[in-house]
Amino acid sequence: MPSEMNALTNLLIFLGQFTYGFLEAIFYMIASKPKKNVAGEIVLITGAGSGIGRLLALRFARLGAILVLWDINPESNQETSKLTKEAGASRVYTYTCNCGEKQDIYRVADQVKKEVGDVTILINNAGVVTGKRFLEVPDECIEKAFDVNTKAHFWTYKAFLPAMIANNHGHLVCISSSAGLVGIYKLSDYCASKFAALGFAESILSELHAERKTGIKTTIVCPFFIKTGMFEGCTTENPLLLPILEPNYVADKIMNAVLTEQAYLFLPKFLYYMLFLKSFLPIKSGLALCDYMKVFDVMKYFKGQIKKD
Repeated sequence: MPSEMNALTNLLIFLGQFTYGFLEAIFYMIASKPKKNVAGEIVLITGAGSGIGRLLALRFARLGAILVLWDINPESNQETSKLTKEAGASRVYTYTCNCGEKQDIYRVADQVKKEVGDVTILINNAGVVTGKRFLEVPDECIEKAFDVNTKAHFWTYKAFLPAMIANNHGHLVCISSSAGLVGIYKLSDYCASKFAALGFAESILSELHAERKTGIKTTIVCPFFIKTGMFEGCTTENPLLLPILEPNYVADKIMNAVLTEQAYLFLPKFLYYMLFLKSFLPIKSGLALCDYMKVFDVMKYFKGQIKKD
């Protein structure tokens, strides 16, 4: 009898939590979700020297956050620092860090903890792309893709998550990609590394839930190609469904997702439907759809980041 009562109690608790989750989601589809205050939070952004990293730094600066900017390029990182101070940031710390090197990450992380304090919002944004057919990708480029796009997440979490757990306070932001949801032609190493980053971030989400660390939030971001130069030359035949995204639009959406503690952010919204279709369409039908939408042509004219003199 006690075991039956426990089973019934567990079922009722589950149904209550399950229903609450749905009702809350529906409510926030109608009403605006309240935004948290990030003033005074220590925000670390990797790849802060340009692109989305720089744009996020500017937005956090305007909200009073303490900024810790990591980039492999010290000149561009200093430029971001200058811009964030002009935007209102009072405390900005810049560090040159190679996110493809574990020991460099640990070294700089120790500096940050000594000189700034415990990071409370960690944004893994740094990334690299090769953009070649699999058999044309040099081994060192495959290794670099995983070192920067995936392994760096492991090492930064190892460095900064313990303090978040101790304080039951923090936010982990994984910038993955639409290429972390669906395999794309000429992006084998990039897709694999972004799939891995997404899977890692999801596993940490589940660990934190299982250990009842409710004060630590996670956000996983999967955008389509962004006009930051990283995917220079990429095209789309379906700009209404899969547009090449404007950087400021993406940065605004990421900020809103962080401030409202949104677990997943896919951009554009068509990616939600694409992931759903992928889960049940026969493979030949799925490939036919990709052919029709010319998904396999998006990398046809890829040039990548053009280096400036």
